[in-house]
Amino acid sequence: MFRVQMIALLFAAGLAGCVDGSTVHRPAPQDPADYHGVPTDTRPPAMTPAPVVP
Repeated sequence: MFRVQMIALLFAAGLAGCVDGSTVHRPAPQDPADYHGVPTDTRPPAMTPAPVVP
């Protein structure tokens, strides 16, 4: 009998762990109103060495 209660308890705990609201459908992210296709990445470009020409 103890085994059946433990299985039920573990099942209920596992089921409660799965209920985290991940199935809620959220709207897709929207661009800000002042965004006109301008890149917002302000990092400098990566510096790579020039290719060696033989």
